[in-house]
Amino acid sequence: MKKLYLIILLMLSVSLKNFAQKDTSDLITTGQQVPSFSFEIEKGKTVSINDYKGKLVLINLFATWCPPCNEELPLAQKDIWDKHKDNPHFAFFVFGREQDWAKVLPFKEKKGFTFPILPDEGRKIYSLFAKSFIPRNYLVDENGKIIYQSMGFSTNEFQKLVQIIDQHLKNN
Repeated sequence: MKKLYLIILLMLSVSLKNFAQKDTSDLITTGQQVPSFSFEIEKGKTVSINDYKGKLVLINLFATWCPPCNEELPLAQKDIWDKHKDNPHFAFFVFGREQDWAKVLPFKEKKGFTFPILPDEGRKIYSLFAKSFIPRNYLVDENGKIIYQSMGFSTNEFQKLVQIIDQHLKNN
């Protein structure tokens, strides 16, 4: 009887481990082409992500109320945007999931961010990338291929993103 309990416990732990390792919230992964979408770069002016082919593009998906997002964005300002904003081969877009201009503009001003913070009402953009969880980062190369992605915020993961951007732009 003890053997049977041990076998059941072992099978259960293997099943739980496999379940925990499967993240089904991603709809797109590294190595795939970035989905095609249009967005307002400023009120009344719409562009396509395809307009940015030929550039390294960082897409950040966040919400103003999200604590990890609010921890990550000041670092993005300092460690990414301030360093690369004048590089013609780089673009950075931060999309506020389910938020409109009336929400993102005051947030941007209050926090003193200078990078583009844009609305994503109705999760139109977010839903192309994921089902749940923020913040998320997608780094897209000059050919439109996703070369890095992250979910959530950790200092180590963020530093990895910074290093990839720095190295990529140094080589181009």
